[in-house]
Amino acid sequence: MKDPTQRHMMYRIIRMIIGFAVFAAGIVMTIHGNIGLAPWDVFHQGLSKTLGITIGQASIGMGLLIVILDVIFGEKIGWGTLGNMLFIGLFIDFYMINEIIPIQNTFWLGVIQVLAGLFVIGIGSFLYISVGLGCGPRDGLMVALVKRTKRPVGVIRGSMEGIALVTGWLLGGHVGLGTLLIVLTIGPMVQFAFHLFRFDVANLRHQFIDEDLKALKKKREKERR
Repeated sequence: MKDPTQRHMMYRIIRMIIGFAVFAAGIVMTIHGNIGLAPWDVFHQGLSKTLGITIGQASIGMGLLIVILDVIFGEKIGWGTLGNMLFIGLFIDFYMINEIIPIQNTFWLGVIQVLAGLFVIGIGSFLYISVGLGCGPRDGLMVALVKRTKRPVGVIRGSMEGIALVTGWLLGGHVGLGTLLIVLTIGPMVQFAFHLFRFDVANLRHQFIDEDLKALKKKREKERR
């Protein structure tokens, strides 16, 4: 029988994966709203059109590149960081290939689906961030760039989103009124979801991979004695 620590860790991992599934559903809802994509999704769609891959595969590939940059810049990563990189892209493709979420063909239905999708993204964010196994790759890169450039977080985040948006648009990604809607409302929507679950991200301490490896090493050393 597993000890309480192992059971708790299993619970955290399952909750994290459910969070990725919910988060990805929210992303596909915004994509299928069909009124314009979020900046990073514009980029992923542009990559998918240019390289002949799926949006999920583009998300995974870009996530891997950003994780490598995080490590190069000295940022700690958690199992959640790696899970974010892999599972969100896999779930996005699963939803889109199986046509689970409808594509809207009218503007106002698109607006409703996009706003609902942003709320779902907020719930997914709560589920996977609250387990404390590391933030997403892009958040890690943002922190690394803030530390290195000494620029405000808003400037760095805005620059990252802007570069992703313009590059994705040049590659053929869908930019529309929905893009502006997402940029203006995703923050409040995520904040509302966190408030709904009484989740204060400022008090969260993440558990990183290097800490787990050190703990495992100490455990093995004790067993050998």
